[in-house]
Amino acid sequence: MNYTYYIADVFAKKVFDGAQVAVFPAAEGLNRQQMLLVARELNLTETVFLTKTEGAENHFQMKIFSPLGEIDYAGHPIIAAAYVLASCDRLKLNDAYTTVTFQQNNGDAQANVSSTDGKPSFVQYTRTVSPVVDYFTPSEAELASFLGIDAAYIDNKKYSTRLVSCGVPYLVVPTFYYETIREARFDLAAWSQSIAPQTAAQEILLISPKTPYQDSDFAARLVGPNIGIHDDPPVGSAMASLAAYLCSFNHMQKGTYTFAVQRGDEKMRRSVLNLEMDHKGEDTLTIRVGGEAVKVAEGTMFIPEV
Repeated sequence: MNYTYYIADVFAKKVFDGAQVAVFPAAEGLNRQQMLLVARELNLTETVFLTKTEGAENHFQMKIFSPLGEIDYAGHPIIAAAYVLASCDRLKLNDAYTTVTFQQNNGDAQANVSSTDGKPSFVQYTRTVSPVVDYFTPSEAELASFLGIDAAYIDNKKYSTRLVSCGVPYLVVPTFYYETIREARFDLAAWSQSIAPQTAAQEILLISPKTPYQDSDFAARLVGPNIGIHDDPPVGSAMASLAAYLCSFNHMQKGTYTFAVQRGDEKMRRSVLNLEMDHKGEDTLTIRVGGEAVKVAEGTMFIPEV
């Protein structure tokens, strides 16, 4: 059968920025093996397959695949899927905002689509998590060795390195300078010789409160043993852990906070993610992640039965 798909650049205002996500807005009839083969064919970080739920308004089953296999949860596909559905009239937009629900493998994800002149302009989804914060982390010397940075540039004044998990553990390492994040080069041998593997985290989230861009408050980058040395992968799935990390410090008073987090740079598909969090000092934390998207491609794929 022939299936129409779109490629959207997510958390971006213009094409060729942000993260590329492929969306099949009407994937009825496809099985898991077909979806996996399609994801391998497109070879993007994430490919999304949507099936409308019968009898429920604005409710879709969402299957997410990377070229390696199925993904239970991801944030970028929510933004991409909502934007594509609204763009191809599978989601009727209201005057102010329209609510859409996506059933992912680990539960429902709800998003609000804002519109301007009948077109989608901003998508925001809400997530409630139960963070776990651990202070057992490698020393600054070890961190510097496997990140390829100067230990003096690791922030131990306002922030400190912590292990944070909202389902997936991230080793969050704060730095004083934006340039430190961009220049970091992961060293697998040094990583293996440190205590880092004992933390169970396979990805390190480097952050800095300094960024050369006026539209962002934090810069972020993911590195790790499963990430290429020159890669700069999407950080959407790490936003819950970043929010929990910030809330774990005593100087962070209770309240609602809004931050803009930028990933990449003008040469590396820059993204801007809008992060809101309700810091109440409780065991659960509610966050809202939002951003823009642009449609960059549309195509038709013939998918045989397997």
